[in-house]
Amino acid sequence: MKTLKILPLLLLFVLASCNAVRVNSDYDKKVDFTQFKTFAFYKSGIDKVEISDLDKKRILHSIDDALTAKGFTKSENPDILVNIFTKEREQVDVNRFNSGWGYGWGYGWNPYLWGGSTTVNRYTEGTLYIDLIDAKKKELIWQGEGEGVLTKDTNKKDEKIKEFVTKILEQYPPKKK
Repeated sequence: MKTLKILPLLLLFVLASCNAVRVNSDYDKKVDFTQFKTFAFYKSGIDKVEISDLDKKRILHSIDDALTAKGFTKSENPDILVNIFTKEREQVDVNRFNSGWGYGWGYGWNPYLWGGSTTVNRYTEGTLYIDLIDAKKKELIWQGEGEGVLTKDTNKKDEKIKEFVTKILEQYPPKKK
């Protein structure tokens, strides 16, 4: 009976974790990040990103807002250049639920001869990379990565992109240990 009580909670946790943005970052440990105060977008790199121009605008606007909130200013002569790139992949989850009687999680005896149900869930998972490049040295100094489920609902795209960018840039500047 305990298993039956825990199952809905576990299912809710799994579904909630599918919608979360998972983030990572990496950086050059020799760099003093306090010296950077201004930024600009790396146009030639951003032009190569293969997503819609509207999504590109959403991402750049969110990055602009996040960096401005951190005290950066946009400049024609920037300290850092911001570049982005993306990856996208289709995911398919197939789940089989047995409704038979028996022990544990496996197949059990069932009057409907192996009843149960199978569900198929298709969704698109995407990864957004944000690169910060030292403008003077032309070297990558920090990279943030966010991965999560994408939405095709145009009313929710702004929110989702802002969530990706905000969570990625929460990790900048890196906290030295």
